[in-house]
Amino acid sequence: MVAEMLAGHSLLIKVLLGFLVGGLFIPMMTAKNPLGFRKASFIYTMMYQAILTMIAFAGIVAIFTGDLGWSATSILMVAVWAVLMYIEIKKHKVIKIANLENPDTHKLLKGAFLKISSVQILLVVVMIVLMVFKAKGMLPL
Repeated sequence: MVAEMLAGHSLLIKVLLGFLVGGLFIPMMTAKNPLGFRKASFIYTMMYQAILTMIAFAGIVAIFTGDLGWSATSILMVAVWAVLMYIEIKKHKVIKIANLENPDTHKLLKGAFLKISSVQILLVVVMIVLMVFKAKGMLPL
């Protein structure tokens, strides 16, 4: 059962990574439509939070059902999850209240969207690499 939960957790992380990479196209697809950018950002944020919540749920269930304990990497994963959620909520709030009719604001927020998404991808990739190293016994965490 624990192996299945960990496999599900791993699969959801791959889905998240693919979703994040796909999200990089939102600013490009809505380049001429500021209100479309706001709507796409809202839908993106809701789906992102849903995937992130599923990942956290699968991980926590695996920790408790498998008596894996709260290792340093488990605590780090929870911290990264919280940071990812915080960043996404802040990004969405800024896009929601911004005057996107102003071309300069729209351009600025599209650039910020891409930069924030890149940071999110980097955080996820770093955690994946860290966990692969841990699984191979290359890290004593």
